[in-house]
Amino acid sequence: MTPDTDLPCDILRSPNHNERVGVARPDILLLHYTGMGTAEQALERLTSPEAEVSSHYLVHEDGRIVQMVAEERRAWHAGRGSWRGKGDINSRSIGIEIVNGGHVAGLPPYSDTQIEAVIALCRDCVTRHGIEPHRVLAHSDIAPDRKEDPGEHFPWDRLFFAGVGHMVRPSPIRGGRFLSIGDEGAPVEAYRQLLAAYGYGIESGGRFDEATRLATIAFQRHFRPERVDGVADVSTVETLHRLLSALPRSPFEM
Repeated sequence: MTPDTDLPCDILRSPNHNERVGVARPDILLLHYTGMGTAEQALERLTSPEAEVSSHYLVHEDGRIVQMVAEERRAWHAGRGSWRGKGDINSRSIGIEIVNGGHVAGLPPYSDTQIEAVIALCRDCVTRHGIEPHRVLAHSDIAPDRKEDPGEHFPWDRLFFAGVGHMVRPSPIRGGRFLSIGDEGAPVEAYRQLLAAYGYGIESGGRFDEATRLATIAFQRHFRPERVDGVADVSTVETLHRLLSALPRSPFEM
């Protein structure tokens, strides 16, 4: 295997991959943290046949990039999840693991060198594959009930200002009406429809259930990280409206 990127890149082959199913090319770039103690532990797991997990790339804390699976192949990094009503995210995505201990380690900061390498790799991938900005996603976006990575401390704003991903300025946190677990009615149904319109795997309905709470947490981690509490306050709802309005076309046409 030769690297798919022209960026400086080491090769460490993983046996954990297969053919992409039903897609001509990847149209999602999915970012993860490793959530393990060391990079070596993560690489061992991502290349172990017994673990049955892998990703296309891993970015070390010092910015070194390792490719483990060819981009034409389906790496096993996403697991169960969906986006815009489509499952099998592994078939339609490129996965990038970022070395970081994650929530279990108290969310240590990502290094500047590491984030610069992530930005360069992301820009390279989205350019070569024509991946749209609003399809640069967190693992937690496609699987809110299972995943938290890359976490609320990941600097999505830095990626955006470097030309990667979709973002708007979050609406300020303030008082006002909010929706939370157990609420029911037309406002809840409208809010759930907004989440689904952006891409989150929320079914129609008028009850603010656990799935809605978890999707709200995932949304806040990515787009309004100042407060991550699963409550659809004014700031959360307004930020979601702004994101939908900033899409290049109606989400129902995508």
